[in-house]
Amino acid sequence: MKLTIAVHGGAGTILKQDMTPELEQSYKQGLREALLAGYAVLEKNGFAMDAVIAASVVLEDNILFNAGRGSVFTKRGSHEMDASIMNGINLSAGAVCGVHNVRNPIKLAAAVMQHSDHVILSGDGAEEFARKENLQFEQDEYFFSEFRYDQWKAIRDTDEYALDHSGIETDKLFENKFGTIGAVACDMYGNIAAATSTGGMTNKNYGRIGDTPLIGCGTYANNKTCAISCTGHGELFIKAVAAYDVSCLMEYAHMNLHDSMNKVVNEKLVAINGEGGMIGVDAQGNFALLFNCDGMYRGVKTSEGFEEVKIYR
Repeated sequence: MKLTIAVHGGAGTILKQDMTPELEQSYKQGLREALLAGYAVLEKNGFAMDAVIAASVVLEDNILFNAGRGSVFTKRGSHEMDASIMNGINLSAGAVCGVHNVRNPIKLAAAVMQHSDHVILSGDGAEEFARKENLQFEQDEYFFSEFRYDQWKAIRDTDEYALDHSGIETDKLFENKFGTIGAVACDMYGNIAAATSTGGMTNKNYGRIGDTPLIGCGTYANNKTCAISCTGHGELFIKAVAAYDVSCLMEYAHMNLHDSMNKVVNEKLVAINGEGGMIGVDAQGNFALLFNCDGMYRGVKTSEGFEEVKIYR
């Protein structure tokens, strides 16, 4: 069986001219570390589920990515994080919405899946459950980054929100960069899994929730078809039920992974102005990393010796 792990760190208007060589190197190093962490699990005959958690934790702990530690600021100047995970073996799934101070929301989503009778927990209740599960909490300072703070400061007195962006300059503020992290994996047993985590949108208001914690929209996994993690303008991915639609095309139209993802990303989403991308694997270890925008932080590693980390088209 081919072992495969793929990760993403967001997509959108990511242009080489906006990036210093040092920053580009830092992003690539972060993606590489996540790949290696996930692959180490697979290499020791571990499960896809544990591999996607391991990869996601590395990205959540990296301040460059809009999830966990690097989460953007909300309208109130706090951090509200969402995450979800799904196991292709039995369709078990877990998700959390609007949580504060939880160091690794993906671990909390996994705990919801494994140790509760529910699929989604939100807000205070999700945090209460995190304490019961003895998950790690951090002070507000842990989630503070000057880069994110400057993004927020530029628009906090307006009703605007920003999807994230590549540079701090305010004239670039509304160039879209969709900050999410995610991982998909196929293990030696032919099991697949997907995980996605995000800090959402800068200056988001009213407890807004995007596609990330919604099973079938931002995350989906089924051994019979595929494991998918999405990144993009969440509202449109929700309307398209994007992740599940790839699975449907594989199951009912008997299309392969790449063609199914291509149809959703480059036809269905484009038709409704849905910008972003997704990563996917199937139970044979095939993978695809597709996006309909300028760039997507992405990487893949397989047991056949293929390893690649890329940012731009």
